[in-house]
Amino acid sequence: MDRTERFYKIEMLIRHRECVSFAALLEALEVSPATLKRDLQYLRERMDAPIEYDAGANGYRLVQQWRGQAQHELPGVWFSEKELHALLTMHQLLSGLDEDGILARHLQPMFDKLTGMLGSDPAEARELTQRIKLINTARRRAPTAFFETVGSAVVKRQRLRLRYRKRAAGGGDVSEREVSPQRLVHYRNTWYLDAWCHRSDGLRRFALDAMEAADLLEAKARTLSVKQLEAELDRGYGIFAGGQEQRAVLVFAAEAAAWVSCEEWHPRQQSEWLGDGRWRLQLPFVDATELLMDLWRHAGQVEVLAPAALRDAYARRLREAVAALA
Repeated sequence: MDRTERFYKIEMLIRHRECVSFAALLEALEVSPATLKRDLQYLRERMDAPIEYDAGANGYRLVQQWRGQAQHELPGVWFSEKELHALLTMHQLLSGLDEDGILARHLQPMFDKLTGMLGSDPAEARELTQRIKLINTARRRAPTAFFETVGSAVVKRQRLRLRYRKRAAGGGDVSEREVSPQRLVHYRNTWYLDAWCHRSDGLRRFALDAMEAADLLEAKARTLSVKQLEAELDRGYGIFAGGQEQRAVLVFAAEAAAWVSCEEWHPRQQSEWLGDGRWRLQLPFVDATELLMDLWRHAGQVEVLAPAALRDAYARRLREAVAALA
């Protein structure tokens, strides 16, 4: 481990064990006595660490006023053992979003440093992260080759030139666009870019795995407020944005209500329990595609009251499903 990790380890050992001998520190840090002496001297004299030598206990401990307290922190970014465990857990969660390994090579050095701070060997650290599992269903395994370029454009507020294939039957049309990136969105195991499209002069949402090229431009991006992004892109249902907002009124049977009532289908949904144990849900949408898919999961246990077009589309697909079984 490097010196920064040793400083952290010394402080953590003394705090958790209350009193640690010189020999125990040598064993934990695997350094020479001279190096350990320099580290202890630097911690006390240059970083004001409240560490003292207790001759009676033959070990190093925190100064009396700091014992059992957590207020003292070394300069820089320092974490408790629980915080380190939480960060390692977050590392595993992030890796679940990184099927192509794009983020991994940047995150691995941080992961190694956190492991060193805990004093864990690599095998022990891997065992810890394997206790966290993400299960993703219906994921699109198309590679996201331009994640780094797009992510860099979002952070640097620079424009992008995209070659984009719009999904449609027969392969879809390919177009070139210049866009001002606003934010990255991860939705149902797929990454999207919310951006101002200078060709269509409006906000658009682009799937990263439908990009055939993405080039970073020198021009500065047009920046929109988060409130404007939310107002224009987040008012629909699911990933679809744009269009006339409508309001769906749904009633779930008592059997489904016990589960669905605990779910958030939309941040602006309104719901209430009915006297017979059913659950009424109202929510906005601009495109019925994803809403219908989620309603079909509850076929036979949900009634669509409004709007009429949504009710008809739901009923038509149910009839088609029954006909297919005949």
